[in-house]
Amino acid sequence: MSATSTAQATPRARELPRPVRAKTFFIWVGLCLLAFPIAGEVAHAIVGPVDGVMPALIGGALTGAGIGFAQWLLLRRTIAVGPEWIAATAAGLAVGLALGASVVGYETTTSQLAIMGAISGAFVGIAQGIFLRGTFSHWYVWVIAMPVLWTLGWLVTEAAGIHVEEQFIAFGLSGTLLFAIGSGLLLMAGLRRDQTPSS
Repeated sequence: MSATSTAQATPRARELPRPVRAKTFFIWVGLCLLAFPIAGEVAHAIVGPVDGVMPALIGGALTGAGIGFAQWLLLRRTIAVGPEWIAATAAGLAVGLALGASVVGYETTTSQLAIMGAISGAFVGIAQGIFLRGTFSHWYVWVIAMPVLWTLGWLVTEAAGIHVEEQFIAFGLSGTLLFAIGSGLLLMAGLRRDQTPSS
């Protein structure tokens, strides 16, 4: 009888994490799809176009705080990330956007968007990686992936016909979808590795 109950419990124990992971992935994607456009639009309405250092710093900080808050709502439960994540994301995007936009002269051609995205994403990735290092095994992959995903986010946004010449702070919904899926898959891969028994 005990052997039978053990045999029945084992498959359940293996199957249980799957819907949890799927739910986590879709929550992450949903949070990103809400946070990026809303935070970006609010910040854009406050500071205007990214055509100088101060709009980039303030707009990046406001947008980063909104994105960081949305991500933290999930990460605080999955990998025990503290509220410092919000400040780190805000600081990372503020500095990254200010530097990236100034490097390209606040222009919005394809190549310049790619450079700005890479620099912005690099600073966000480094800032977030500091708080992932102790709790997430793929933290270093996350740091490397952020500049790539932010670059692709801007390029997809431009390809979708969004008027990037208006010098937005964050990329559009199409770019956000790509970012959300890519970062969500990376998050799931790390969670799967962290939850797998070492023996």
